[in-house]
Amino acid sequence: MSDLNALDQELNEMILQGEILEAFDKFYADDVVMEEGNDRRVGKEENREYEEQFVGSLEQFHSAEIKARAIDEENSVTFSEWHNEMTLEGVGRVDQKQVAVRTWNDDGQITNEKFYQIG
Repeated sequence: MSDLNALDQELNEMILQGEILEAFDKFYADDVVMEEGNDRRVGKEENREYEEQFVGSLEQFHSAEIKARAIDEENSVTFSEWHNEMTLEGVGRVDQKQVAVRTWNDDGQITNEKFYQIG
């Protein structure tokens, strides 16, 4: 297994720099499952389309901050708590607080990502 801490840090940095789609292409496995609330998407193609729609709906990204991170090496899982403020087309300004839980494979790619809304 690759160094989970380094992989997770690189992914998060790319996201913070606005390289969301590039990060997705680099770090997500072909069979990735992404979950948010009752929404569950399977496969890199379906999830890439969702990410493209999200990025396309961003009118303005005001701020993004990682409040906390944790690494579970034994289970190949990383955790990060995010606080994002953005304006989305048709929605308006959003203050989003969430935890991302990522499961990684031996190739250093994410096979499962689940978002938990907080606050």
